[in-house]
Amino acid sequence: MKVLFATSNPAKVKRYKELLKDNGIELITLKDIDIDLDVEESGKNALENAHIKAKAYFDKLNIPTIGMDNSLFIEDINEDEQPGTHVRRVGGKTLTDDEMIEHYTSLVKKYGDKLVAKWVYGMVIYTEKGIFEYTWNKDDFYFVSKPCSLRNPGYPLDSIAVVPEYNKYLVELTEADKQKTERTTATEKVIEFIVNSVKK
Repeated sequence: MKVLFATSNPAKVKRYKELLKDNGIELITLKDIDIDLDVEESGKNALENAHIKAKAYFDKLNIPTIGMDNSLFIEDINEDEQPGTHVRRVGGKTLTDDEMIEHYTSLVKKYGDKLVAKWVYGMVIYTEKGIFEYTWNKDDFYFVSKPCSLRNPGYPLDSIAVVPEYNKYLVELTEADKQKTERTTATEKVIEFIVNSVKK
């Protein structure tokens, strides 16, 4: 079964592709299709943006389509500096991975030694049998001003996010580390949600 993941983020694709393959689902992406819609992500939160993306591509291609978005909330910073759904877009400009690291480390320096933050994720799947949605959070980390030298393409903030449980950057976590945390459980629940939704 082919399912479209309406994203061009390589890290998101990598996270789910192999796990879905094990469940009989071939995950295809925007790079695999010859259609690039101009989708305006005008939602007020991650779930609304996920709906917008999934619906646009499902309406065009009529195959099961996953839309996903995330919002970032940082404690103790000015409201006008909250990223929300505009994590990569700052001051009207879409930032590269390196520019994101520079922007968020400058925020840390402005407010202190570290900034506690939370990701809120939204995923929506459009199929012929219905529309399905799922949300989850990740809040076991804080940002620091000194980046790790390692990079996770598509997820640049993993290089400035420290997980207190291990006192390691998120990008440094081994598979063994992840097995011990909620991260693996969260991914398993997302895979279960996708499989259940598209195979109904």
